[in-house]
Order: sequence, then structure tokens, then C-alpha cells
Amino acid sequence: MTGPITPSGWNHQAESAHHPGSASPQWNAQAVLQRTRDDHVAPMPSHEFARHAQAIVDNIERVIEGKTAIVRLALAVLLAEGHLLIEDVPGVGKTKLAKALARSIDCSVRRIQFTPDLLPSDVTGVSVYNQETREFEFKPGAVFANLVVGDEINRASPKTQSALLECMEERQVTIDGITYQLQVPFMVIATQNPIEMEGTYPLPEAQRDRFTARIAVGYPDGKAELQMLDVHGAADPLDDLQPVTDAITVRRMISTVRGVHVADAVKQYAVNLVTATRESADLRLGASPRSTLQLLRTAKAVAALDGRDYVLPDDLQALAVPVLAHRLIPTAEAQLSRRTTDLVVADIVHRLPVPGDRQRSPYEARRR
Repeated sequence: MTGPITPSGWNHQAESAHHPGSASPQWNAQAVLQRTRDDHVAPMPSHEFARHAQAIVDNIERVIEGKTAIVRLALAVLLAEGHLLIEDVPGVGKTKLAKALARSIDCSVRRIQFTPDLLPSDVTGVSVYNQETREFEFKPGAVFANLVVGDEINRASPKTQSALLECMEERQVTIDGITYQLQVPFMVIATQNPIEMEGTYPLPEAQRDRFTARIAVGYPDGKAELQMLDVHGAADPLDDLQPVTDAITVRRMISTVRGVHVADAVKQYAVNLVTATRESADLRLGASPRSTLQLLRTAKAVAALDGRDYVLPDDLQALAVPVLAHRLIPTAEAQLSRRTTDLVVADIVHRLPVPGDRQRSPYEARRR
């Protein structure tokens, strides 16, 4: 059994946990109190935001070489208060990326190795009868952490996968009629292998829709792979990776992202993008209203990472495939013609009219 899950502080023991640990009786009260405080967290100045964001990116790139765009997108999902699905072939660093992001932040981290025999109670927690007190005590599962790394999520049964539905959307867990609040930040980073499908259970649409973005790490280029041989040849840099920020700082960064301005024309463009997926002849299921909201939130985070206090249509265009494509279901005809959802979304972005004013800040008039 693992030790108590603390609201903050790096817990190396908890990171490799597979089963519920002992809980503090004040866990739910602490989470609710922190949620209240998070509503009043002050945003940070742009130069301070940029410094912390770059520190996290640089720290992750000590482990993942040559994938700056992927690393920045993973950070943007965290700051957008979303969840990340990393889907790629074996051996390209999916789990390392997830663990490097988790270890770069001084907060509670839990890792779940999804297997066919994993139970929902291992994920959410279980009430155990205490013979001494003659009362039931709640033992929290692995989701009671700031960052939850779920490795090979499609190897667990659908029943276990569905245990994540409530906590991913509502930031809470209900056990035996009692609701336990989760802390902020809270992020699920899941990995899965799309090639080896034997003995796996594909994620249902409701689960996939809760992931803000799906990314593929991809193979490194020749230079990055050569550098990997030098860096990873003698020792694993992940073992020596130290946190460069903490949960409180991340909450301030999230508050900063919430304040990024989105013009009405850009909001309309986001709605048009999502509506186009619902009307596409190549798709049997279009994107949900939840995807519109997550697309806009992620665009705010990307704008803040780029040093802007406003969102551009270009941000939505760059995010359309990773945020929308994994939620869509192609028609039989599209599958026969090998038109993937990525290609369908890319075509929609290419043909949809873009708002005219791309570069001028909406705050420019105020600064004059």
C-alpha cells in the first residue's frame, strides 16, 4: 500500500502506484477549500508566465529531444485544464513524455498501468470496513492526484475505462453516494498503441471526447536520434529530472490563460470549424459542443505560450487536427477511400473562410 496522497509535494512512491492508498480524512475538505481559493488566484505577468513556461519546456526536452512543438502542445493542454491522449507506435517516447511533464511540476503524481484485470476501484478508490472504528473508510484510488499518467489505457476493460469519465469531466469522484472533489490542476495523460490491437479495448466515443487533444510523438529526425544515443546511452535522464515549478504556480498560469481575449469573429470561426465537421459527407459523427469549448481553451493557452494576450484564427487552425480529429467517426465510404479524420479536418480548415484581421491585437486601441 502507498502512503497518504498529499495535495502538494512530489510523491515518488505514489507515482508507481497501482492500487488505492490510505487517505487523509480531510482530503475532500481540503480539495473544496482549494477549489474556492483557485477562483481567486491572481494571474501572473506575461514575462513571468513566459519564464515558467520555458522552464517546463526545457526540462521536458532534456528527456524528449527534437519535439518542441509536441512538448508545447502537451503543456498547452495542461494550462487549458484539459486531458491529453498520446497515441503512437511503440518505442517513440509516449510514456516518457507523460512522465517528464509530470515530473517537471512539484505536485502529486500517480501512474496507472492499465491491464485487463484492473478494477474500477483501483482507479477511483473503495470504501473499506474498519473493524476498530466499526465504520467504512474511504481509500482513494490513483485519480486522487494532480497529474495522473495512464499507460496503455486501451488494455483495460471498458468498465475500468469508464471509471475515468466523471473525474475527467467534472473533477470529482462519487463513491457509495459520496462525492469527493479533485484538486487543481488535475490532468489525465493517457497513452495507447494504435498498432497492436490484440487484447485491447478501443476507447468509446464518450471517453475520447473527454480528451482535449490527441497527439502522436512521431519518430525523431536523424540529428535528434543521434543526440538521443549520447544522452540516453549511459543513463536515463528521466531518473535525474527535477521539478522546475509547483502546483501553485501552475494554477496562476491557468488563471492567466483564462484571461486571454477572444474576439467575437474568432469565436464564430471556432463554431464554424466544428459545425463543418457535423455537415461533412465524410463523417458519420461530427465534433461535439464540448470540443468547441476545448478548442477555444487550448487556443488561449497556445496564445499565452506565444506571448500574446489574444487568440488568432491561426491558433485555431493549428489546433483543429489534434483537438477535433480523434472525436470524429468517418463514414464507411471514407474508410474505404482511406480518408482519415485527420485529413477530413485538414480539408475543412483549408476551405473554410478565415476572419480577415489576423495580426492586430484587440488591446491595441487601449494601449494608445
